[in-house]
Amino acid sequence: MLIARAPVRISFAGGGTDLPAYYEQFGGCVISTSIDKYFYVILQPSPDPTLQITSSDYQTFFRQNADPASEFFWEGTLSLPRAVLHHFGVTRGVSMFLASEIPPGTGLGSSSTVTVAIVKAISTAKGLKPSPYEVAELASYIEIQKMGMPIGKQDQYAAAFGGLNRIEFTREGTRVLPLKLPVKTRSALQQNIMLFFTGSTRTASDILSQQKKASENQDPKVIDALHAVKELVPVVQQALERGDVNALGDILHESWERKKKFATNVSNARIDELYTLARRHGARGGKIAGAGGGGFLMLFCAPDYQDAVTRELEDAGLKRMAFHFEDGGAKVLMNAGLRLNSKSTDH
Repeated sequence: MLIARAPVRISFAGGGTDLPAYYEQFGGCVISTSIDKYFYVILQPSPDPTLQITSSDYQTFFRQNADPASEFFWEGTLSLPRAVLHHFGVTRGVSMFLASEIPPGTGLGSSSTVTVAIVKAISTAKGLKPSPYEVAELASYIEIQKMGMPIGKQDQYAAAFGGLNRIEFTREGTRVLPLKLPVKTRSALQQNIMLFFTGSTRTASDILSQQKKASENQDPKVIDALHAVKELVPVVQQALERGDVNALGDILHESWERKKKFATNVSNARIDELYTLARRHGARGGKIAGAGGGGFLMLFCAPDYQDAVTRELEDAGLKRMAFHFEDGGAKVLMNAGLRLNSKSTDH
């Protein structure tokens, strides 16, 4: 048996500039941190020469009886884990169980975290020792190139590396630059961030497809909004490095107003109402995590106002989720000697 996990993330600045359609033209940059909510992968030898995948989040099961005849083995149910297995040439003889601490489609980068965790698990089972960079790049390749998903690369890097980082994206490559804040500043930042589950999930690809198309077509409204969001990255970094945590609240508010211009369904009337309610009771700023449209509402709120904001939002049907920052990134928690010897099929 082998157990691996990878963390989800929250983003403070630059979200949306990590899509290739934007950063290959202009360069992208984000600041994000991983948090202690994880996606888990458990690998075991299959009791017969089949491939079996069980997902607790989607409450579904896949079983492959024999080696696939088609290279598009990963199409259909549980396509993401099947695409990773196909890359490594693992098409039989293993049982995989997948589970997450958060619901899928909630804006914390969960789908890419899934890919990172599976890449980490399978590569370890094959006796490989990829660096966090190699794990993130392979996860990005599988999702963006192999599967054609209209997503960026922030989530894969956040999950693979862990910690609070500035991540830069260019056509030439990606750089991860850890933000080394004093313990007091890091603690204050964590104490001021709140997460509320709106109760709704969404498919990020719908929103990101709009943004991708707008970037490719040089839509001035969207490009200008992305430029403006990227310009806030050094502002956030400078504020944190000088210990001015409160400035982040105002920056998040400004960034959210700009982000709503990325695509028509980034926000909606319900989200706008909840955000206004939170601000009215003391939240300084915030945004819907991830691409938008639903999932988790992230707020910057001073501790003195958090009880009032929590009460109002929970009365409105939201649920607050406690969390801490984490620094571990993707890792194998246990390996009891599982070994896979098949060969990779591509890349």
